[in-house]
Amino acid sequence: MKILLIADEPEKMLWDHLDKRRLEGIELVISCGDLPPEYLSFLTCFTPAPILYIHGNHDGKYERKPPEGCVCIEDKVVRYGGLRILGLGGSMRYNKGPHQYTQKEMDKRVRKLWFQLWRSRGVDLIITHAPAYGIGDDKDLAHQGFTAFVGLIDKYQPKALVHGHVHQSYRHDFKRVRERGKTMVINACGSYVLEIEP
Repeated sequence: MKILLIADEPEKMLWDHLDKRRLEGIELVISCGDLPPEYLSFLTCFTPAPILYIHGNHDGKYERKPPEGCVCIEDKVVRYGGLRILGLGGSMRYNKGPHQYTQKEMDKRVRKLWFQLWRSRGVDLIITHAPAYGIGDDKDLAHQGFTAFVGLIDKYQPKALVHGHVHQSYRHDFKRVRERGKTMVINACGSYVLEIEP
């Protein structure tokens, strides 16, 4: 399956220049947050692929104006094309903005998913906004990762955990793909095409 992963910064080749070749063969689009709802709605007009999304820490406007034609997978395990996909948006709490959580609050969100994860017999893709702690995150509180995501990777060994939040411009040593055990950890900032077997 060919999946277009997007986060944080609209891709100029799609948003400004509408190069439809970028969407050729794409079977699923997943947003890891912090993208304008208008951008996601715009993409629905140019691809038959479903668009799934979670919230980033700058997505407070989604409550008033959610992206049209897209599906929110926040706190859910959904199935598509043989893949089990878990969505957990938000970032570390660093002010009083929306979609921010402490480590304990994220731990609680993950614990509430036990039945969905048991029923689905695990998960293939974990979609988050913030990274996992110590795997592509940053030292400042706002961009620190969640320890709960490390626990999910270690327990379920998904094919990939995909996140955004840490922009390429934030780090001189930016690395798009990392690994933890059998799991690829992918930073989707901007866009990234993932080809994965269901």
